[in-house]
Amino acid sequence: MEINYSLIGLIALIVVVIVIFLARRNYKDEKDLEKTLNESELDPEQHKDDESV
Repeated sequence: MEINYSLIGLIALIVVVIVIFLARRNYKDEKDLEKTLNESELDPEQHKDDESV
């Protein structure tokens, strides 16, 4: 059985590219979530007076 190193290298390269892509997307999503949560804390929703306890 012959090992095809070029095929193994290609698959390894694809895996590395996918991991880097997912890591960057996760970092971007994390920053977007953090920004959204910070904005919601700075501008809280107004409650109606009749709903207060």
